[in-house]
Amino acid sequence: MMRTNVIRPSVATRLRQLINRIIDHDIFGRAAQLSYYFLLALFPLLLFLISLLGYFVQSGTGFRAKLIIYLAALMPSSAVTLVSTTLDEISKAAGGGKLSLGLLAALWAASNGMGAISSTLNTAYDLKETRPWWKVRLVSVALTMSLAVLIISALAIVLYGGRIGDAITGSYGLGDQFRWFWGLMQWPIALLFVLATFNLIYNFAPNVRHSQRRWITPGALVGVGLWLLVSFGFRIYLHFFDSYSVTYGSLGALIVLMLWFYFTGVAILIGGEINSAANERREQGAASRASGK
Repeated sequence: MMRTNVIRPSVATRLRQLINRIIDHDIFGRAAQLSYYFLLALFPLLLFLISLLGYFVQSGTGFRAKLIIYLAALMPSSAVTLVSTTLDEISKAAGGGKLSLGLLAALWAASNGMGAISSTLNTAYDLKETRPWWKVRLVSVALTMSLAVLIISALAIVLYGGRIGDAITGSYGLGDQFRWFWGLMQWPIALLFVLATFNLIYNFAPNVRHSQRRWITPGALVGVGLWLLVSFGFRIYLHFFDSYSVTYGSLGALIVLMLWFYFTGVAILIGGEINSAANERREQGAASRASGK
């Protein structure tokens, strides 16, 4: 049996290849397209989340306040102010059917955004869309609903983790050590939900084969890390150099929000490029092993 030596590229070579892929696929331009869809999906989705969780816990106003506080940990302060003000206006204008209307609007708008992500990730994976349009739409809606469940779960753990921990402690007779451990693990568990969100997008949004899907992908790890890094970095930058209100006036907060969406799109798409490169290396390795038999 013959063995073939597979030459593994260095880290610098892989980095150059990744940069070339990002440039060739116009990732930064496509991220700008995604930011538009993210903006359309944000407010209906937030209205639905507030209405739904507020209905279950019977504290919609309190939940909204907590949600805004935790959004402020990631989003720039001026963008958070814009989101809070817009939510107040939407809530006052909406009637009793805002839950169902918010759900329908969120599903439609967010599924449009998911469709744009699918198209962009197909480019990153060097794939052509062979699925019929109705299947792409169904996949987009199903992904949107799945991501909503993951987001709700993450928010429930972060916002109501104390109550959940107390309930578990009381039900199973656990002591203060478990309560301390649970309080320590709330944020890592919520981060796992975010990681699962990225993995779902990478595995089902593009037109990839079943054999190419992985439960944990390197692109998801890098994408989440990059998203957190650029989010906190952008907040620090705006804390010291916030000149958008001077340049754009009252539109400054909207510009900041769109920029944050833009950076989010860049993180998602770069993660997709990393996964695509990893898939290519696996296929080349499999081909080399097969040829050496």
